[in-house]
This record gives sequence, C-alpha cells and structure tokens, in this order.
Amino acid sequence: MSKKQNMIPLQELNLTSRFLFDEVLEDPKVHQDMLEIIFQREIPLLEKNETEKELRVSPLLRSIRMDVFSMDQEKVIYNTEMQQKRRADLAKRSRYYQSMTDTSLLEPGVPDYNRLNTSYIIMIMPFDLFGYKRYVYTFRSRCEEEAECVLEDGATRIFLNTRGENDGEVARELVEFLHYLENTTDEAAAGVDSERIKRIHKRVCEVRHSEEVGVKYMQAWEEKYYEKEEAREEGIKIGIEEGIKTGIQAGERKKLRELAIKKQQKGKSIEEIAKILEEDEETIRQLLEEPS
Repeated sequence: MSKKQNMIPLQELNLTSRFLFDEVLEDPKVHQDMLEIIFQREIPLLEKNETEKELRVSPLLRSIRMDVFSMDQEKVIYNTEMQQKRRADLAKRSRYYQSMTDTSLLEPGVPDYNRLNTSYIIMIMPFDLFGYKRYVYTFRSRCEEEAECVLEDGATRIFLNTRGENDGEVARELVEFLHYLENTTDEAAAGVDSERIKRIHKRVCEVRHSEEVGVKYMQAWEEKYYEKEEAREEGIKIGIEEGIKTGIQAGERKKLRELAIKKQQKGKSIEEIAKILEEDEETIRQLLEEPS
C-alpha cells in the first residue's frame, strides 16, 4: 500500500486538524473573528499573529510550542490551542502553558509582577474533558472558603468542547462555530448566520486551494510518516535484540535446570547443588520445582 493512501487530502481536513488550524489562523483577522465568537465582544488584536510559537525561558528547561499566540491593543495575551487527542495530562499541560507564558512576559531582572499581562489559555477539543456536557469550561482561581472571593491574578484557562449539549446556555454563534470546527464544509458554512464564521470559511478555502500550503502539507505529512517509520523500525530492532537476549537467557536457564536435576538424582542436597553450580539456594529450588 502506498503511503499516500493513508494521507487525508488537504481539501478534506477539518479545523480540528492542527495543520489546517495553524495555517488558517496565521491570518490575525481570522484569529480575531474566532476570539470574538468565543468571548462575544470586540477584541482588536495587534496586526502580527504568531502560529507555532516556541517559548523557552531557559536552555535547560523544556520549551513549549503554542498553536496561535496573539496580543490585543490592551496587551491581553491569547494563546489558542487545538487539542485533537484526549490526554490524561491536559489540565496540567494548561498549567504549564500558563506558567511558561507568564515567565516569558517578564524581562530578566524585572521583579515588578504588576507588569504581567492578563492572559487566556484557550484549549479547543473535539471531546468533553470534564464530562459535564458543556461547550465551555472557564477556570479562574477562587477562594475555597469564600466562593465570591476571586484571586485577581489575570490568568484564565478556557476549555472548549465541540460536543457540548447545553445549547441554551451558550451563544448560538459559538455553538455553530464549535460544530463547524468538526465539520468544516461549504454546506456547514452556508447553513450559519454568522458573518464571522463565513469569513473564517473563506480563509479555509483559500488555504485549501493554495499550492504553497499544499506542498507544505505534503512535506509535513511525509516528515511525520518517516518519523513513525523510523520509530517502528527501531522498535522492531529492539524487539529482535530483546528476543535474542530472552532466548539466550531461557537457554541458559534450561541448561542450569538440567544440571541441577542430575545433581539431585545423584543424591545431592539443594545446598550442595547451589554451591557446585554457584547459584543461590532459592534459584535452585525454583528450577527443581519447575514442570518438565
């Protein structure tokens, strides 16, 4: 089977694909439309948008790669992530993203924490991470003893679930957008009233029909394919080596058992056999008790 047979054509990708998501949201106006759908208010972003932004606060620390990183005119930070697969560490992953974002915003030697920007970590997922059938889960720090007491640290984490069921509690435009992410088709875009979703779909169509993006997609797919092949071949190699090692060990154990049995048949005790074969008594006992 040709490896290309396993590749989903660019024209068939939904926006839940990180590749298409990143390419489409390279346009800051598209990211602005998306954020305005999520927050249901105007968000004037600065002109430059960064996709696949890498944050590393120290050469010794692990870096993180963010899908879409933007700042508005009030210097509020928006880091938007598309998470295709359910992972057990997503909640703590969002915490790590938040901490890395904060650390990157302060200049070295500047202890004025009031300079930390207000920031939003937004994770979009085609599954319900928390199981309450909501489209939106918003997290801010609150006092356990006083529910009305909010820790005003400027950090908010939002998890968006494309498969929520509480339609009556969420803006219709946001529900339509979350459904559109999983069904990014001309028919889905034509069936909504939102002009913002229609503009996003126009950008999707431009990306899908771009020859340059098509080449980039093919290169990205082939790179991932060959990485998987190398990993598979390495796994086979390790498996063979482990198999040989296991086989040798099994052969050695079989030979040792045969010697122990012969010594036992000659009237030697377990203690004597252990001394002769230079093994501990428990090993000899186990060998002699093994079924033939």
